Amino acid sequence: MRGVSRIGVILAVLLGATAAAEPPSPPTSPPSRPAVSPPDILLAKVWRDEFDPAAFWVSEKLDGVRALWDGRQLQLRFRSGRPVHAPPWFIAALPARPLDGELWLGRGRFAELAAIVRKTEPVEAEWRQVRYMIFELPDAAGSFSERVTQIRTVTEQAQLPWLAAVPQFRVADRAELLARYAEVIGHDGEGLMLHRAEALYHGGRSDDLLKLKPALDAEAVVIAHLPGKGRLAEQLGALEVETADGRRFRIGSGLSDAERRHPPPIGATITYRYQELSRRGIPRFPRYWRVREEF
Repeated sequence: MRGVSRIGVILAVLLGATAAAEPPSPPTSPPSRPAVSPPDILLAKVWRDEFDPAAFWVSEKLDGVRALWDGRQLQLRFRSGRPVHAPPWFIAALPARPLDGELWLGRGRFAELAAIVRKTEPVEAEWRQVRYMIFELPDAAGSFSERVTQIRTVTEQAQLPWLAAVPQFRVADRAELLARYAEVIGHDGEGLMLHRAEALYHGGRSDDLLKLKPALDAEAVVIAHLPGKGRLAEQLGALEVETADGRRFRIGSGLSDAERRHPPPIGATITYRYQELSRRGIPRFPRYWRVREEF
């Protein structure tokens, strides 16, 4: 999981002495805008074979940017709580209730999407390509099965070309789940999400929501650039990184030639993929994926 992002603006106004005979006025500061706290949303754990896939709704895992609409303010909010600067037309007709979903361009287009949504001045032509794919109704009562029906109704009634429900389906057993998984991966998809059918809505990380992907991913901070050898002489050989719990290791795979010439800076948070953890808690076969986008 990612760490909490804080936005605060502190404006300091220092007042000097107004007259030689008078003592100087003490410095004053106007009230600062409170930092925005991340909303309490449901986060996924990793799928394990001990789970019964028939107990879940299944959907494709979209490689987009998760965003929440609060149902009242004319803005979307990222998971960190920071606002999305979407065009007014994109949000003006959204339903008057909270929505949880993914801003999405399509498979394999995350970098392009990230460039669009991080802009403080939205570009109309770019946003015309973006869809808001809904997979949760945070204020809805009842099981997820009931919420699936409500999500479909809410998105259909809105009649917005850029608003849609994430398609949800059921599988009978593990064999059918793996067949659907192979189909998605074969078409360059990210994997699958599984949402427990009888689960009530709640925040936090839970096995009521699971992800099934070809590899695990996590984040770490770059603490050193290690030089390469041979073909990689005078370029980056590997990144030395540190996880949030203090574990250090090297990542030498997954970096392009351009990234080796201009590596992620020290202090940057990167996302890497790996197969499993060793007994010491170190990722096995880690591969660099990308720099974490700071929205």
